[in-house]
Amino acid sequence: MFRIIASIALIAHGIGHLIGVSAAWTPVKMGFSDHPWIFSSGVNISSEIGRVFGVVWLAAMLISIAAGVGLLLRLDWWVSLAIIGACVSAAAVMIWFRAFPSGSNFFALGFDLLTLGALLGPWSDKVIDFLT
Repeated sequence: MFRIIASIALIAHGIGHLIGVSAAWTPVKMGFSDHPWIFSSGVNISSEIGRVFGVVWLAAMLISIAAGVGLLLRLDWWVSLAIIGACVSAAAVMIWFRAFPSGSNFFALGFDLLTLGALLGPWSDKVIDFLT
């Protein structure tokens, strides 16, 4: 039961990255502001750098979805993908933290940190055994 819930959470988190991909690569307004945390005010989500991060969000999406499917199917590599996906996702979120739609930045970063803590913390073996 918990394996299915965790799988759905990973897949849903991955799908959530579509907001960054769409904001960077389509003219559709996704709620992003033009204020990245690290870059100058001249850099926005629709700029070339923003589009590069759109590809980063796409990678985070694919990795997170693959990790969720791997967990659902009880494949050994899901842990590595979940860790990589959380790192990629957290990096993209932190760089564009101020640009995210209200609240989603905290939720996304919180999920990434929870994933990393559960899979890299001192109790990671117990968490992995519990989920698989």
